[in-house]
Parts: sequence; C-alpha cells; structure tokens
Amino acid sequence: MANTTKIGTPMSKIEKLDDFHLTIAEIKKKDYPQIKELMDRVYINLGGAWSKTTIHTLIDAFPEGQIALFDHDKLIGMVLSMRVDYAKFSNPHTYDDLIGHREIIKDNPKGDAIYGLDALIDPEYRGYRLGRRLYDARKELCRQMNFRSILAGGRIPKYYNHQDLTPGEYIDAVESREIHDPALSFQLSNGFIVKRILTGYLPDDKQSKGFATLLEWANIYYEPKDYKPNTRKSEVRIGGIQWQMREVESPEELLQQVEFFVDIMADYNSDFACLPEFFNAPLMGLCESTDQNVAIRFLADYTEWFKNEISHLAVSYNVNVITGSMPLLDENDTLYNVSYLCRRDGTVEEQRKIHITPHERSAWVIEGGDEVKVFDTDAGRVGILVCYDVEFPELARLMALDDMDILFVPFWTDTQNGYLRVRHCAQARAIENECYVMICGSVGNLPQVESLDIQYAQSSIFSPSDFAFPHDAIMAETTANTEMVFFSDLNLDKLIHVRNEGSVHNLLDRRDDLFSLKWKRKSKVSASKLSNEERRENSGSVLLGDPLQNRAQKS
Repeated sequence: MANTTKIGTPMSKIEKLDDFHLTIAEIKKKDYPQIKELMDRVYINLGGAWSKTTIHTLIDAFPEGQIALFDHDKLIGMVLSMRVDYAKFSNPHTYDDLIGHREIIKDNPKGDAIYGLDALIDPEYRGYRLGRRLYDARKELCRQMNFRSILAGGRIPKYYNHQDLTPGEYIDAVESREIHDPALSFQLSNGFIVKRILTGYLPDDKQSKGFATLLEWANIYYEPKDYKPNTRKSEVRIGGIQWQMREVESPEELLQQVEFFVDIMADYNSDFACLPEFFNAPLMGLCESTDQNVAIRFLADYTEWFKNEISHLAVSYNVNVITGSMPLLDENDTLYNVSYLCRRDGTVEEQRKIHITPHERSAWVIEGGDEVKVFDTDAGRVGILVCYDVEFPELARLMALDDMDILFVPFWTDTQNGYLRVRHCAQARAIENECYVMICGSVGNLPQVESLDIQYAQSSIFSPSDFAFPHDAIMAETTANTEMVFFSDLNLDKLIHVRNEGSVHNLLDRRDDLFSLKWKRKSKVSASKLSNEERRENSGSVLLGDPLQNRAQKS
C-alpha cells in the first residue's frame, strides 16, 4: 500500500480508557484475521487488505520488521517492512520493484536498508500519537540491526487539490507548512526527509497523480563492519516540573495545569515527566473544614481520579509520568503518601512513601509503606523515593542492587535547610549508587491553606561523579523558587562504564565479606500500633527477603 495510511488524522477518542494497555510486538501469522479486518476498514477505498499469503510471506522473510501495536489482545496498528539494497532503492524505482503484480514480496536478506511498506492505525485510536510509537519502534529496529536507513515511497494524497503546482512546489509548500498533506506531513514530523520525487510510482494513484516522495530516515549509528547491536536503550531524556502552588477552583482546573506541563514534556520528546510531592495539595483549600486531618482525607478522595486521568495523559502524550505523590486512603482507613508511575503503555505502578515525617504523622496521621520496587520501563529501570525517603541510604542502595538506572525523588520542603537535606542526600545517592537522580519540588506560597503557606525548591538532576559526567555531577538544575521545567539527556551506557571501569567502583568494591544489606520482615501492623520494642526490631527494613548482593556486577 506504500504508506497510504493517514495515521496522523484526528479522529474520535475511544470512550473508555480505564483498562488501556498498549504493547508493541512482532506480528504473528495467527494475527491475520485481525490484520485483514483492520486493513479492510482503513483501506476501504484502496482495495482492502493484503492477502494472507502476502502477509505470511513477509513474516517468514523478515519477522522483526513486521511490528504490531496491541491494546490488550486487540490489534490497533501496525507497520510492515522489508529489506532492500540501499544503492538500488535510494534511486528512482516503482512500487512494482518492491512487490510484483501477484503480491510477491521481494525481500532481500542481504539488504542494508529497511523499506517501509505500510503503516496504519485503527481510526478509533487516532489522536493518541500511536503512529509515532510504531515509527519509533521501527527506528529502534534499524539501530539495533545496524541498517543504514529506512526508506519509504510516500503518497501525496492531497496533490490533486493543487494541480497548479508542480510536485516539487507542492512538497516545498508542505515542508513550509503552507499545505497540510496527511501522509507527507506525518512523515516529515517523524524525522524523514524527501530524497527525491518518484514518477509513476503508483500509476493508479489518482490523488497523487502517480507521483510519490522517496523518503529517508538515516541511522546515525550505522556502522558498516563489525557492529554488535545493543538491545538496551542508551539515550534517555527526563524532564521535571518545578510546580507553582496556586489557588484552584476545581480538580479539573488543576488537571488542566498538569496537562499543560505534560504537553510541554511531549514537545521536547521527554521519556519521563516528574511532578513534585503533593502537587494537588491546593485542593485542600476547597475543603470546608479547617481540621488538617479532615482536609488531607478530603484530598485523598481525588487520588484515584487523578491517577486515572494522568495515566490517560501519559498514553496520549507518549510520556512516562511520575505523579509526584498523593494521599491514598486504603480499605482499612489507613492513609498513605503514594507516588504513581504512569507508563505510556497505559500500565500504572505505585510506590508508597516508607519514612513518614513528624509533620505527616502528627498532622495527617499518615502511615509508612512496606515495600520498595524498581520498575521496568521502555527507557530504563527506575525507582521512586518520596522526599524524606531519600535521606535513608538503605532504600536507594537496595534499589541500586536491583539494577536501577534512574531514581526519581518528588519532594516538598518549606525551608532551605529542609531542601538542602533532600538535595545533599540525593546527590550522595547518585554517587554511592552510580545512578542518575532527579529531585523535583514545588515553589510559591498558599497562605489560605493550612501547611501550604510557603514552599522552597531548586529542582535538579544529579549524576555519578566521574570523568564521563559533568565536573560537579549536576546534569541540570532550576532557578530557585521559580516555576519552570527542566530536562537532561541521560546516557545509560555510561552507568555500565562507571560501575565497571570508573575511577572508583562504589558498588563493586563493597565489602560483602564484612557487611550486607537486606530486608528483615514485612510489618504486619501499622507503625503507629507497634510497641517500642517491635519498632526497634523492625527499624531500617520492611520486607522479608535475601540480600541482592550480585545484581550490580554487570558484564
């Protein structure tokens, strides 16, 4: 079909996203009934689906290049590809050079380039930038398998409306955004360039007048010889929001502010967006009671709603979002301070704050959680420690021993000395655990809301301290007490290097013959109900398990 899809076209949103779960996988032969159904709907005016034989031939020839996007088990999008000789197909050719009249796939196992045959998204799922994900997956395949580039013959379906222009003039107008072409504009937005104009590419394509664009995305990491593909994503961009506390009239108004910042993160192609601890605390100002315990429970009523809405934003804007933290009231009427990781595939993880500050305990009766986790994402293994937790080195060390790459620390401090405790401890965690650490806080004042009178923050991103990183081990930092966003590009491969070949080896050089670190046991009752003896016995550890002694030794 030669990239006939209009995957960037806005369509109606699907009605329910509560169980939205996206996965990208290779297409299998058993998926053909869904493929046929999808292609028949999308290509209703272009001949419908390819035959089972054609699809099966593609899968047999080049299985890695046939990539599908599923919502649970439902096929909602796909890209089809074949291997070609770059020297031949970077020059003029026709669609028949790729697929014969009998839909015979002409895949070249010795080809040094990927040719994008087709791409399509279920109309019901358009508007979520899902087409970009499939293209990103194909780009990653191009890098990992060391192909020179991705080529594609792209239709220009709106050209028939501009017959006063030559094909070259039309393309120039699309590139300058004077004209929007659903196919070409999408390709350009995904980093493709127009290499040349193809004449008679699809003679039967009346909309394009038989013309097409030869598009190319070049793999800058291409190495002609002795290349060993790396399956681990190495370059990750993280972004944080130094959040201004402000009065709001409704939760919808506050969510609108969250979406504004998530949109900014997406504009800068950030893999992660981090909010500060208790970012939605201004909603306590809507509570009629002045009792702090009542107000925090009032705020907890909105937590599930915010979690679901931010998860939808993560999917829509293609950004993994750390929700700072929010109060959570469980089925036993126990209050926790909880941070959520809303992955851009629609899944959600939670991390409860382990160590509760004296203020949280006395004013809000918040209890500490009893588990820490390291979460797999499409951009590295990440951990979350909420504010005070980062001041306890045991937690971050256990996470580092479980191969954590990036530690996110949403915080909320009112004084400079409180902030400095978080900052200095976070920087220590980055050095001693040889990982990246982001701290993200809130600023401003809200005097009419109890406990929210003033905030102090200078959010930052820290690295290990070695030659591969900035001399001061600071990747990025904000202006103190100013609402702003901040970003940094992190190279995860540098962590492997510093852990094994750095000036010092903080993880490898631990004296396991002298000491170890492990979880003791899980607390069966809340900390407030433990006796002093029980509390002393259980201090410093919360889970039963074996020490993770050898996880940091990466080859």
